Amino acid sequence: MKRRRSYRSKVRILVDMMRAIQQEGDDGAGPTKILYAANLSHDRLTQYLEELIEKGLVCAVEEGGSSRVFLLTDRGREFLREFTKVEKFSEAFGIEI
Repeated sequence: MKRRRSYRSKVRILVDMMRAIQQEGDDGAGPTKILYAANLSHDRLTQYLEELIEKGLVCAVEEGGSSRVFLLTDRGREFLREFTKVEKFSEAFGIEI
């Protein structure tokens, strides 16, 4: 019997990225930190960061020349709070998001 490989949904990937940023606190997270924490390729990281910025969930801050860090916006923190509620609710019923 083959074991079925589980893939992450796009929402799960975005949440993983946002949680990586959240863990860094007020200092923000650099792209490398997010890339490793969310287990993404550089191309997908760039694509998803742009999407998070467009949706107003994350903002980019320039640091010392060419370096950028990413911070959660108030809207991003609210999204994570609500997602966590849904995640716990679904787990109570044995449903994986």
